[in-house]
Amino acid sequence: MPNLAGEQLVAGVPGLAEMDVTIDVRDFRRLPSGSLTFDDLRRLAEEIETCDADGVVVTQGTDTIEESAYMLDLLHSGHRPLVVTGAMRNPSLAGADGPANVLAAVQVAADPGARGLGCLVVLAEEIHAACRVRKTHSTSLATFESPGGGVLGHVVEGRPRFLNAPRERVTVRLEPDVPFARVGLVTAVLGDDGESVRATGRYADGLVVAGMGAGHVPVGCVEPLSELAGRMPVVLASRTGAGSVLSHTYGYPGSEVDLLERGLINAGFLHPYKARILLTALLTAGAPAAEIAKTVTVAGAVHG
Repeated sequence: MPNLAGEQLVAGVPGLAEMDVTIDVRDFRRLPSGSLTFDDLRRLAEEIETCDADGVVVTQGTDTIEESAYMLDLLHSGHRPLVVTGAMRNPSLAGADGPANVLAAVQVAADPGARGLGCLVVLAEEIHAACRVRKTHSTSLATFESPGGGVLGHVVEGRPRFLNAPRERVTVRLEPDVPFARVGLVTAVLGDDGESVRATGRYADGLVVAGMGAGHVPVGCVEPLSELAGRMPVVLASRTGAGSVLSHTYGYPGSEVDLLERGLINAGFLHPYKARILLTALLTAGAPAAEIAKTVTVAGAVHG
């Protein structure tokens, strides 16, 4: 359970007081990151939009940064820098990385070069796009990577150095009190007979299937997925964590050609976790089927 207030976090950051910035600290939620909800993130995005600041830094636990930062990215329509950071080692451990990450995050949020890039994730002096970043190791300080496209830049001697940027951003506008849609995530595995798809379809408003390889599923999953795609959006992503779903290479039952012909939506380079966040936001916003398919396709093409 988080036990440090925002003022305590800021007070423990060497070098922050020497920066030519004014920092206004606000405590929003004090929860383990795994207990954050979509509504928490919507409320946070609303508060960010209304606060009077040139840049914003959000600190949270690292367990869900790859998901929460992407939701904030979708909801952040302005040009103001928005940076999410955290720590892999808590303050009681030797070599705690939190203070360095907070300092680097503030340095990025204060830099004009971060404007218009959406939500960024900064840890270990690396700058990641929220739409790309992944937590790839349970304990390593170098856990955060961007397999699809690489890091956006580095913090060098206290100064952000940007190397590249996503070509296009996708944003979604949510009404304040509309209940969030329920989107399931099913991972295709060896011997899957489709029952997990059927079970998820009983409660979900939409589905993301993390297919094998370039977007493939066992033959037992084909009919259940086809049936679901006839009544809700079903997005096809890859469970590999890097690379794009294909569109016209393999044509056997359960291949990407077969599934896309049955109405599934190609997630492209979007990781299944990101695809679920995007589909949740689009369904909650009331987007029609054609808009959902177009937006997922655009997001999957540009976020690699």
